[in-house]
Amino acid sequence: MSQIRPCRDDERGAILAIVNAAAEAYRGVIAADRWRDPYMPAAALDAEIARGVAFWGYELDGRLAGAMGIQPVRDVDLIRHAYVAPTHQGHGIGSALLEHLLRRSTRRTLVGTWAAAGWAIGFYERHGFALVRPERAAALLEEYWTIPQRQIETSVVLAWPPLDAADPGGGDRPPP
Repeated sequence: MSQIRPCRDDERGAILAIVNAAAEAYRGVIAADRWRDPYMPAAALDAEIARGVAFWGYELDGRLAGAMGIQPVRDVDLIRHAYVAPTHQGHGIGSALLEHLLRRSTRRTLVGTWAAAGWAIGFYERHGFALVRPERAAALLEEYWTIPQRQIETSVVLAWPPLDAADPGGGDRPPP
């Protein structure tokens, strides 16, 4: 049996296990100076939750198989830390989580990911997100995320619905 539900406070260890196991895909792909081991320490997860990231989990047979965060920041929602346990990847769990969060949001949704992570970019594009021009992406990363400059330089932003030249980058969006 499976369900999507808000993650509980006592599941932080399970969230970290999923994030850190799934993030191994980035090892050797992203810039070496951006890699950490563990990829997400417990203090970083605590800080993200304190900044308003709400984690949702995909529960499969009583255990978390995937987790994805959403964070309201001013006029947009950010998809944050989207990971599926490696043993459960390729079974639609990430898609189910993303679609669930998009249905709950009524605002423009942005996601930032590593520029070198083609598989992640493709995942979001398959769900209707579009890459934002690099110069605009850098401005959005500075405005909506709290990340170091080096991470801004090595990341991309995708938007749903896609941004166009007349759109300042935020605002309401139609429901999916």
